[in-house]
Amino acid sequence: MRSPERVLNNLSEHSKVPNYKFERLYRILFNEEMYYVAYQNIYASEGNMTEGFDGQTIDSMSLPRIGKLISSLKNETYQPQPSKRVYIPKKNGKMRPLGVPAFDDKLLQEVVRMVLEAIYERSFKYTSHGFRPKRSCHTALAQVQKTFNGAKWFIEGDIKGFFDNINHDIMIKTLEERITDNRFIRLIRKFLNAGYIEEWTFHNTYSGTPQGGIVSPILANIYLDRLDKYMEEYIQKFDKGVKRKPGEECKEFANARKRIVRKLKKVKDEVEKEKLVQELKANEKERALFSNGDEMDTDYKRLKYVRYADDFLIGVIGSKDDAKTIKEDVKRFLDEKLALELSDEKTLITHTEKSAKFLGYEIYIRKTNLQRRDKRGRLRRSYNKRLYLKVSYDTIRNKLLDYGVLEFKYRNGKEVWKPKCRSRMIFNDDLEILDRYNGEIRGFYNYYSIANKYKSSTRKINKKYRRNKVFAVKFTVKSGVQKERHFYNAGFKRKNPMNKPDIDIKHSSVFVSSSTSLIDRLKAEKCELCGATEGLIMHHVRRLKDLKGKEGWEKHMIARHRKTVAVCGTCHRYIHLGKID
Repeated sequence: MRSPERVLNNLSEHSKVPNYKFERLYRILFNEEMYYVAYQNIYASEGNMTEGFDGQTIDSMSLPRIGKLISSLKNETYQPQPSKRVYIPKKNGKMRPLGVPAFDDKLLQEVVRMVLEAIYERSFKYTSHGFRPKRSCHTALAQVQKTFNGAKWFIEGDIKGFFDNINHDIMIKTLEERITDNRFIRLIRKFLNAGYIEEWTFHNTYSGTPQGGIVSPILANIYLDRLDKYMEEYIQKFDKGVKRKPGEECKEFANARKRIVRKLKKVKDEVEKEKLVQELKANEKERALFSNGDEMDTDYKRLKYVRYADDFLIGVIGSKDDAKTIKEDVKRFLDEKLALELSDEKTLITHTEKSAKFLGYEIYIRKTNLQRRDKRGRLRRSYNKRLYLKVSYDTIRNKLLDYGVLEFKYRNGKEVWKPKCRSRMIFNDDLEILDRYNGEIRGFYNYYSIANKYKSSTRKINKKYRRNKVFAVKFTVKSGVQKERHFYNAGFKRKNPMNKPDIDIKHSSVFVSSSTSLIDRLKAEKCELCGATEGLIMHHVRRLKDLKGKEGWEKHMIARHRKTVAVCGTCHRYIHLGKID
């Protein structure tokens, strides 16, 4: 049986060949080792403890359970369970549907995802950043900041109901361009057609991929890779000229400078010479207020494009008519080739001196006369026409509202922000409250990289917890050692996205062996609680902090800081019955 590392790297090597057709992929799904890696990859997610339609969770994971899944694939009786539909709130107040697949389906989907990633990752364009290794919202924003400088127009692209409207036939045909294994393709079709259960009613899925399914993001990128390739070709046709022709003002200043320099070479009087030097400096300073090139030059055009999932941003150096044409061409391509629709509500053409929205940031091109000297000592408006990322007032306001820490008062018609009591936390202990606030602050800062209520008064809280100008909560661990947890105080210095080295480098997939300690513990065939030697089951909990530490098995898990314990069937049954200490 080949190791997963060898299997995936072999697929990745073949993916370098543009016209290579992948065959016999389905048999990879018979490799037990692939499921061991998949299990290790996904076991830690709290969502695995949510029951699927079959009533099962990741709890009771065992080697026979994997074997049964593989057997159903070999005789092709495998049929994914319909997802259990739940809804989560979106930022605009609407609800987003999510599908909760059965855990066995999740496990198989993770194996399929690894196979598809090995095949397609090398061929994805560097403009794609969503759901990819070493890619993120931050790398997408970094690429925007690096390449959109000087743009005149933004096109904010949003595909209407993308995940719900992926055309299954187009998806399958796209996969068949590289994959010729019919059984593997049929399995993908089964995932797409599995349907969902809502209020005990089954619904077919004739289009879309289930949001919440592990395989959905990679399928979405395969689908939209056709848009990325279309935009790459479009850019090659649209871009025009090597550089802008000089503006008339530049020519006048250049001629004036030449005249002053000629006079300087001839004059000998020091007073006159100093006068000419000052005149030359004034010329240089005024010259720096104008662009090197003619911004109205119609013979110079550029187009930039970046995509994260179904959101994309286009930057245009050209006219507004150019931007309108680009928008219509993209709209037509999506409709005719991918059966998708641009959202009229969200696909906007915006002048770059005004803010466009992308991935939670407001983005604009700064216009400023602020000057500094370059490496050659020349005065330049180094900050002019540069792209800036901004965290808006509304973003901060809405996030504080989401956290429930803000309310509004109005004084003379003016909105005033007031801290809001978080009464639901009154009965939490001090450490839990501090951890909650630290997590919220770090989460906001880590994403935006800029920039309570306790049953007491602010003055009393500061007096109780502030020591040496640091807000700290003391707590005692189970060993009896007293420790301190500090309120976040690491500063809010801006992180430079330009320091991300891989934003325009094609990712080269190299798969390395993952630790399979979970499987090693199951293979040991020795119960970690009673020592019985028989086939083991892995018991899972959603969160370690939910354990009270009263039962022996809870102490075992807490001491090892593990959300899992490998136990025999008897111990596992007693854990759920509450009869084991």
